[in-house]
Amino acid sequence: MENKEQEKQVREIQKHLTELKKDYQFIFASDEGKNTLSDLEKRCHYHNTTNVKGDSHESAYLEGQRSVILFIKSMLQNDKEKGK
Repeated sequence: MENKEQEKQVREIQKHLTELKKDYQFIFASDEGKNTLSDLEKRCHYHNTTNVKGDSHESAYLEGQRSVILFIKSMLQNDKEKGK
């Protein structure tokens, strides 16, 4: 019984993530979304290193910002691009 409930929860989570991914793709496909994504790439250090020599706290902070843009980019990729 517990196994079936877990499977149901997994299916619900997968469905939610699929819908959320479609939302990200819809939002960032517009011209405004593309402009916003370009701005976030600059602000969140997508094209730059986040290592600050001698300051591990600042490096971690900048890498946290960068992880946001990496997550958004992963939501915008289709499954074929991800190798699935």
